[in-house]
Amino acid sequence: MSLNFLLQIDAATPAIVEKTGVVDKSLWQIVQDSNGDGGWIINSLLTLMFGYTIFVFVERFLAVNRASKEEANFFQKVKEYILDGKIDAAKDLCERSSSPSARMVEKGISRLGKPLDNIAASIENTGKLEIMRLEQRLSFLATASGAGPMLGFLGTVLGMVGVFIALGDSTSLSVKIIAPGIMTAMITTVFGLIVGIISFMGYNYLVGRIEKLVYKMEITALEFMDLLNEPKK
Repeated sequence: MSLNFLLQIDAATPAIVEKTGVVDKSLWQIVQDSNGDGGWIINSLLTLMFGYTIFVFVERFLAVNRASKEEANFFQKVKEYILDGKIDAAKDLCERSSSPSARMVEKGISRLGKPLDNIAASIENTGKLEIMRLEQRLSFLATASGAGPMLGFLGTVLGMVGVFIALGDSTSLSVKIIAPGIMTAMITTVFGLIVGIISFMGYNYLVGRIEKLVYKMEITALEFMDLLNEPKK
């Protein structure tokens, strides 16, 4: 008796599913459904923006990591070489390092013997160039953090326009009529917010790392100039 009852439940289940009309969709199918009413243009732009955002963040992250690596007691060794008159050894130590501070010190060493103002100017110019290298393509992340949500909002407007056009051309109100436009509006909005949030967080993280490097560069430059200004013994 109990087995027959279970069989009746199993037999009724497809009928319940068929009656509700609920169909599970994959994420790819949902995205495809949002490509109507111009949504494919917004989705394509956001996909390109998202891909380039990831590329810029990873590339800049690795570049900042490389620039952050510096030999232990680097400047102390440079100072000892200079005080001992081993200028070539000091330059060689700077060349082996990949940090911006080392390139600044190397430029200053190459100007030894010239007026201190000229040495300070060359170090400052080198520092500016190093900062420009570190900040390459960061402006795109800042742009994407604002443009991503705006593109998503544009997709929302296009989707709602599509809904009203469909309602105007229809003689009856049906979920199937308004669903494509609403799907376009919602998915493009979500996609735009994802791009904007990732870009915003990535930009601020990298800017914070670069500011720490700039602070170290300034300290190294000041220490080098103080070394040159020390009275001869």
